[in-house]
Amino acid sequence: MNQSAPAQLSGRRTEAARNDETILAAARAVFIADPNAPIAAVAEHAGVGISALYRRYRSKEEMIQQLWCDGLRDYIAEAETALADEGDPWQAFVRFMRRSVDAGSGALTLRFAGTVSPTEELQSLGQQAFEVIQLLLDRVKEAGALRADVEVGDIGVLLEQIQSIHVADPERTNQLRHRMLTLFLDALSTPAPSPLPGPARHWTELRGRNDARR
Repeated sequence: MNQSAPAQLSGRRTEAARNDETILAAARAVFIADPNAPIAAVAEHAGVGISALYRRYRSKEEMIQQLWCDGLRDYIAEAETALADEGDPWQAFVRFMRRSVDAGSGALTLRFAGTVSPTEELQSLGQQAFEVIQLLLDRVKEAGALRADVEVGDIGVLLEQIQSIHVADPERTNQLRHRMLTLFLDALSTPAPSPLPGPARHWTELRGRNDARR
């Protein structure tokens, strides 16, 4: 019996997973910088042949859909981490927002909304994200730290706007984004100085952008 076969297979799977991570990281960097970039630019950035991409993804759209799903999963995980934090609810929320900015939450939505067809998985993850952020906001409001009229849609738009800040120097970009986040966080905290006109965008309105931009 060949005892090396399982180990060899495991090694191949590990290498395949590593290659996929490299490809997706390259795709994220390339498409956030330029959503219209060809898939060949991803291969060049990842240092792999174009055939390696097409073995894993049948099209650029499928690759973007995967990136978007991964981004939503990370966003949901960060919100769940904040919910599980037993410390001060406001500080947990602040840490969640800072991690989301560092992770690029909002960048994928900002770049890809309306450019690809929303899959069932994307729609399901979007709904999950909406629900977990709602729970997080409810927790911070119950603690009296967040103005009562802040809604889930406000958070998504805020992160998108922060992610749109970009200059040539990555460190300066990060500094500017966190500066803007700090200003926004002060506006979100209580007491609320001014009433907000109208409701925030609902999940169904956010989802509808995919049809509006096509």
